[in-house]
Amino acid sequence: MAGLLVGAAVGAWSAPSDLPGGSNASASTAAALNGPIAQMATSGADSVARFLQDSGVLTNSEGSGQLMQQMRGVATDLVVSAMQFLGVPYKRGGTTENGFDCSGFTRHVFENSLGLILPRRSRDQAQSPGLLPIRKEELRPGDLVFFNTMRSAFSHVGIYVGDGKFIHAPRTGSKVRVEDMREAYWTKRFNGARRAPAAAQNNAAAAAALASGGDATGPSTLRAEIAGEKLQ
Repeated sequence: MAGLLVGAAVGAWSAPSDLPGGSNASASTAAALNGPIAQMATSGADSVARFLQDSGVLTNSEGSGQLMQQMRGVATDLVVSAMQFLGVPYKRGGTTENGFDCSGFTRHVFENSLGLILPRRSRDQAQSPGLLPIRKEELRPGDLVFFNTMRSAFSHVGIYVGDGKFIHAPRTGSKVRVEDMREAYWTKRFNGARRAPAAAQNNAAAAAALASGGDATGPSTLRAEIAGEKLQ
């Protein structure tokens, strides 16, 4: 994946020590970083779902089927882009492949997959007027999901990948990984979700294409500014 984000790390979030120490899939996803991840860029949604299943993130065929149906042609590029960074270490203020904090990770993925530059801080991302508020039951792959992990609203952010799972840069000493939003820790701290206009448009287009028996296409490239961020 080419390109690094340009921009200062302003007010970067540092995750608290009470974040879950890991997920069942954390070790295997990190080990697989140089394997199935490279194939996902060309194979699309089915490969993403198969990879999650092989890694132990998806534990049943029903969940796998639902995830593939959700992801096929809908924000697939964004999710595949995020998955390429599994195993990258957490770095306070990090915005590049050398290390991410939570909002640096989402900002990097959105710019490189959609051409959309998000604000630098998780709270500002949540409050950005350019993103659409989404209810939990409306979540689709590629949506931003926010959590209160520091007794402060929207203090943590990740990217929803489907089947109740999200990918994020958790905390110091950890790596980018996939976790289950249905775990008690995350359920209690869920603050809300947001969707980029490009992803929303492609969700609608993909649904229409599937309904008509056609093929759903991936998200179009959108080069835009959100909440006053300058393009670099």
